[in-house]
Amino acid sequence: MKVCVIGAGVGGLCAARHSLEAGLEVVVFEKSDEIGGIWVYSEETDKDIYDLDVHTSRYQSLTTNLPKEIMGFPDFPITIGDKSFLTADQIQRFNHTYADYFDLKRHIKFLHCVVLVEPYADTQWRISTKDLVNNIVFTTTFDFVLVCNGIHQTPHIPIYPGQDRFHGKQLHSHKYRRKDIFHGERVLIVGSGASAVDLISDARNLASYVAQSYRSNNTVDLFSSYNVVKRYPEIEQFTSEEVVFVDGRKEVFTIVVYCTGYRYNLPFLSASCGVTTKGNQIVSPLWQHCINIHRPTMAIIGLCQFVMSSQIMDIQIRFSLKFFTGVKSLPSHEEMLLSEANEISKRLRKGIKKTHFMGVPYMDQYQKELARLAEIKPLSPVSFRLFRHIVKIGESDLLNLRNNNFKIVNKNKGPYV
Repeated sequence: MKVCVIGAGVGGLCAARHSLEAGLEVVVFEKSDEIGGIWVYSEETDKDIYDLDVHTSRYQSLTTNLPKEIMGFPDFPITIGDKSFLTADQIQRFNHTYADYFDLKRHIKFLHCVVLVEPYADTQWRISTKDLVNNIVFTTTFDFVLVCNGIHQTPHIPIYPGQDRFHGKQLHSHKYRRKDIFHGERVLIVGSGASAVDLISDARNLASYVAQSYRSNNTVDLFSSYNVVKRYPEIEQFTSEEVVFVDGRKEVFTIVVYCTGYRYNLPFLSASCGVTTKGNQIVSPLWQHCINIHRPTMAIIGLCQFVMSSQIMDIQIRFSLKFFTGVKSLPSHEEMLLSEANEISKRLRKGIKKTHFMGVPYMDQYQKELARLAEIKPLSPVSFRLFRHIVKIGESDLLNLRNNNFKIVNKNKGPYV
């Protein structure tokens, strides 16, 4: 049996490894000339030489916001470096170490862009792929599809009145590369996530004025000790020179950077695949956030947010392969649809609009359920203790989070700072 893996980022490498170990023939299609996905650095921000949208959103100053102790795979930890928080270059070196250890690169077709995925016969798939170098489109039949193209390539940019009349520079963090763009500028960072924190840190020693706008009244003012950083609520509108906020305040800015997340985007899936996306809210219908309910020989890996991504992708892939290969039997179509509906309803009752958002309370429950259903090994409990510990530190001292170092001395006890 033959599996198509779309993307050679972290999830795609993991999917190739476990598929090979399950005895499947594997072909990985990667539209760039490199493994690593978002960990690949490129000065390009719009289109590449083949007129494709640039995939990576990596900027020069990027370091991890989780320690390496929980960024590796369950059975293949990261051992690079003396510190827990690594540079993007160090993570990319690890990606190559992983790929080489499991001899994955020979299964990857680089510079091959998947342009169409459509059902074939009862359970198979026809994958149309463009060989970018030779400008040829060819079609191949597969038994299974593991979609691992990532969730950080299609920016979500809020729309505000007057935005198109603003004379200053506007960009999403996806197109941010170097901090020298902030030199002498009046900068507004929109958002409160990890990239917002990074860009404020980059800007505060270079810009003449730095401000942050975000919607949550509960977000800690992380930069209150730095007098150069001013806090504002949500944007109401733009004028040609100013940004007007919902509390009536207005301020002149020369650069506005939107650190406002990404939309789910699966442009190569035909409508007949039975899966739809809704902005940054949901990809549906999926059983257990990954298996295509209408065509359960496809799984979409890595949609979950606020998680230990490599570890969650690893267990999602192991989970999916158990059902693909027939080791485990799927529930009925109706049971899977009901399971998803109950999950969405439960989250909405708690005010969570993003169906694939996990975080501390959901992530551990989720992976335990995957392990139970597929009868596979769950993730290490100490990983979740460390994740919770990191979140707790971040809530009170996010700016200094990366100064901490950790060591897991026992998979059932710890971690220790």
